[in-house]
Order: sequence, then C-alpha cells, then structure tokens
Amino acid sequence: MKIRTIKTEKIIVGQTTLAKFLDKHIKKLQERSIVVITSKVISIIENRVESLSMNKDSLIKEEADFLTSKPNKYGRFATIKYNALISGAGIDESNGNGAYILLPENPQKTAKKIYQYLSIKFGIEKFGIIITDSRSMPLRVGAMGVAIGFSGFSPLKSYIGKEDIFGRKLKFEKANVVDALASAAVLAMGEGREQTPIAIIEDLEQINFNESKPSARDLKEFYVSMDDDIFHQFYDCFK
Repeated sequence: MKIRTIKTEKIIVGQTTLAKFLDKHIKKLQERSIVVITSKVISIIENRVESLSMNKDSLIKEEADFLTSKPNKYGRFATIKYNALISGAGIDESNGNGAYILLPENPQKTAKKIYQYLSIKFGIEKFGIIITDSRSMPLRVGAMGVAIGFSGFSPLKSYIGKEDIFGRKLKFEKANVVDALASAAVLAMGEGREQTPIAIIEDLEQINFNESKPSARDLKEFYVSMDDDIFHQFYDCFK
C-alpha cells in the first residue's frame, strides 16, 4: 500500500466549487486506488461555517446526533456524530480562518457525488472515496482518522468461515477496512499546517471495489446501533 498526499492552496469560503477543487488538484487517478479527502475541505466548500460569535455549546447541541447531558471536567461534551465518537460534534476552529467549521451536511451523499464525478472524468469504476474527520480514542492520547462517508468499495472484509493458522474456522472476525484506511491517510495528511487535505492510496489488495458499494445492506451491517454495540453499557450518559 502506498499513500501520496496532494498539497492545495488555502481554501476560503465561497472561493471554489467541489468540481473545480477536484479538477485542480486531482490530475490522474488509476483503478483500484482510493481518494481520501478531509471533511474540513468539504465543509468549507459547502459553506458549513459559523461565526465565532456563535455560542459553541449551542452549536454542538444542534449538530450532535447524541451528546452527554453535561460537559466533562474539561468543559467539553462527549458527542456521537455519524455513528462515531467525535468530540464536540466535529466542530473545529483550526484552519478555519476565524470561523467554526462544522462537519459536512451529508458526507455519505457527498462521497457518492465525488465518486460519480471522478468516475466520469477518468473513465474508471474500480476505485473508492473516503471523507475523513479526526477523533480521539477513549483511553488514548492523540487524534486519529475516522471515515464519515465513503463510496465505491465495501467497508468490511469478512474472515468468517476461513481458517486460522491452526485450522480453526473463524466465526465472527471482520476487518474494518474503511476506518483503517482513513486512519492511515489522516496520519499522512497531518493535523496542522501541512495543507495536504487530499491523499491517494494506491497498490491496494483484497479490497472489494464496486460502483454500487456501499449498498444499503453494507451500511446496515457496518453502522451498529448503540443498543447492539458491544460497548452499549457505556452509552447511558448520552441522550
């Protein structure tokens, strides 16, 4: 697997459209590769910004799918957005040019839109799109990438029915492909002033590329409800 990043200019609200941004920065794309784009760029292009004069806690309450009933000892709300534990509903000020940057309105729909545009542009079908955000993991310090939208491939790789090295058949094991790729790409793109909000992942093996992916069945299998999650007992603090 190879990851190459693409440096861009500073993106200002109203400066460009999604199509123009893609045309300017993605000059070639080969089959069986994945384009990874940070959600912040998508949000800025979609004008998903709010003035710093707005009350951030109110914005978080509006944007979060679920949030804790009160902030923690650091004054922050734990939130769930797009089936991921993301601090503050993903609202961020870094690289925002003096504004709050919200997460995209519908990153899954936008990922499909990008896939369709690039598929026509380059005449290819077996490739993928991931839109990422950064989050902190419980009991760990530091940010890592997570996928909040994707298109063109299956998010999971199943090992069910296959044998381990001792011949034992696996019953439950599945690999989370999409978040693993998102995390690797975000590490390459950086969290500061690198100005590399796009990454192209190439030389990928064993990825199920398909223009109809993710299907409704894929999404239902991939996104687990809080009640069905193996960590469900920790979610009582959310409302």
